[in-house]
Amino acid sequence: MGPQPLLYTYYRSSAAWRVRIALALKGLPYEAIPIHLRKHEQEAPRYRALNPQGLVPMLQDGDHFISQSIAIIEYLDEVHPQPPLLPSTALARARVRQLALTIACDIHPLNNLRVELYLKNQLGIDQAARAVWQRHWMNEGFAALETLLAHSAETGRYCHGDTPSLADLCLVPQLGNARRNDLDLSPYPTILAIEAACNAHPAFAAAQPARQADAE
Repeated sequence: MGPQPLLYTYYRSSAAWRVRIALALKGLPYEAIPIHLRKHEQEAPRYRALNPQGLVPMLQDGDHFISQSIAIIEYLDEVHPQPPLLPSTALARARVRQLALTIACDIHPLNNLRVELYLKNQLGIDQAARAVWQRHWMNEGFAALETLLAHSAETGRYCHGDTPSLADLCLVPQLGNARRNDLDLSPYPTILAIEAACNAHPAFAAAQPARQADAE
């Protein structure tokens, strides 16, 4: 990486939150460029020219633009390998990716803002029904994660062992989303114990939405 990178971000975006944790864990300075999703700034032609999906986060490293939080995090991990966010063996890396993608691919997309707006504006589904939809899919995913984590000897203080990994970077923001949607998390004690360990880590604390410059 060359000069200080730019991170196009929104304080409440769980995907951007993942990347902020990664940057903090690696001690990498960056300039945050807020993109206010609720004000539809992601739809501006200038931003769409940079990121055709119109999503956050996006990392600008010199003349290179990288979108998709998992791709950004793995890029950062390759360019700045310490501390590593993926384990050293193929099987362990597969486990961490399995946990991370259960969140990033199977939980998060079904309760993010653009899905909520489609349910509201195009399908005419009211807020109460949308909340039921979101909680259903979060419970489906968290129940599977709880089983995977609770029944594995590889689970430690964090999702995999005793150091943070890509899986933890995905888990903590998704729990933030769950609380905003009033999800009962008591059925998931292993997940909550891991979250507590993460929240005690300075890098996770620094990445919290309330601590971002664009927080409202």
